[in-house]
Amino acid sequence: MDHYLKKLIETALSEDIGPGDVTSEATIAADATSTAIMLAKQDIVLAGIDAARDVFHYLDPAILFTAYAKDGGRINAGAEIAKLSGNTRALLAGERVALNLLQHLSGIATLTARYVEKIAGCKAQVLDTRKTLPGMRALEKYAVKAGGGKNHRMGLYDMILIKDNHIKAAGSITQAMESARKKSGKFTIEVEAGNLNEVREALASQADIIMLDNMPLGLMSEAVQIINGQALVEASGNVTLDTIRAIAETGVDYISSGSLTHSAPAVDISMKIK
Repeated sequence: MDHYLKKLIETALSEDIGPGDVTSEATIAADATSTAIMLAKQDIVLAGIDAARDVFHYLDPAILFTAYAKDGGRINAGAEIAKLSGNTRALLAGERVALNLLQHLSGIATLTARYVEKIAGCKAQVLDTRKTLPGMRALEKYAVKAGGGKNHRMGLYDMILIKDNHIKAAGSITQAMESARKKSGKFTIEVEAGNLNEVREALASQADIIMLDNMPLGLMSEAVQIINGQALVEASGNVTLDTIRAIAETGVDYISSGSLTHSAPAVDISMKIK
């Protein structure tokens, strides 16, 4: 278990258990043991099975956790995901935190897979964004990859993305790009463009990636033709399951959507003691 996940699990369990699980302590013998099954109650793409295991192992390393599927696997409704055996109190204490992680991350993977399926046959790749829950970014972006998507930048530290507010503060795309090139030799530079004039300016400034922000499909197609392979092209804004295919067919390289992480519904997974 890496430090990031251990800290997250510690925080989540502390929040849930506090000074003790009073219900289990009042009703179950301290040395009681049980076997439980995790069950998918709908069709899902799995993500977070190792995190779920680590929750139980944090509480009791002696718990036996047997996973029947790997992250990225497609699970049918009614299928067993994992079998757990060990101290009953530990199983019940970890149940909610483990399921919260597994349901949320599998929800992201499942939604991502639906987006990816919608653009099958197109060159475009589905990207996530920084619209993640505080403290959950690494896991949520991992879940996107489990669903077949790709990760955009992890944070503000690993890529330059010049957006509208940067452009306004710097004075223009050209000025922002000139400054960025002087100060940041090792980073990929992406520039947001909201119209064709901005596309041309970003292209003239030699942006590595040009983001077409909330552009209508017709303008997006024209922008792709103007760029003509001189930079990579990302489409962003108004991306839904209904619109993504048409966006991909304009010829863009990437399609980013914050909904993959901030709006993915949790999937239905239960844990039952046998």
